[in-house]
Amino acid sequence: MVSNSNFFNSNSEEQQTNILIQYLQKQNPEILAQVARSASPEIKEIISNNVKGLVGILPPEGFNVQIMTDRENLGTLLASAMMTGYFLHQMEQRMNLESTLLDSDSMK
Repeated sequence: MVSNSNFFNSNSEEQQTNILIQYLQKQNPEILAQVARSASPEIKEIISNNVKGLVGILPPEGFNVQIMTDRENLGTLLASAMMTGYFLHQMEQRMNLESTLLDSDSMK
C-alpha cells in the first residue's frame, strides 16, 4: 500500500502543509516497505482491526460492500494507521524492555 510512490502525490492545500505527508513523499519506497515488514504479527492484527473498525466492515455474506473515498481521506486513514503502528511498536518495545528488566531483577 505504502510502496506506491504516487499515493501521496496531490496538490491539495492540506497535503502541502502536512509535514508528515511531505516527509513520506521524500522517502524511498523500499524504506517504507522495510518499515512495514518490521511490524510484528500482533501489531499488524491490531492495525487491521482498527482500520476495519474505521471503515465499518460488514460480513461478506449477504453484503456487497464497496467503499469509496477521495485521496485526501484515504491519506488520512493511512496516516492514522501508521501512527497507530508506530505507537504500538513503541509499546511493544516498552513491554519487552520491562520484561527484560523484571527478569534481570529476579535473577539477583
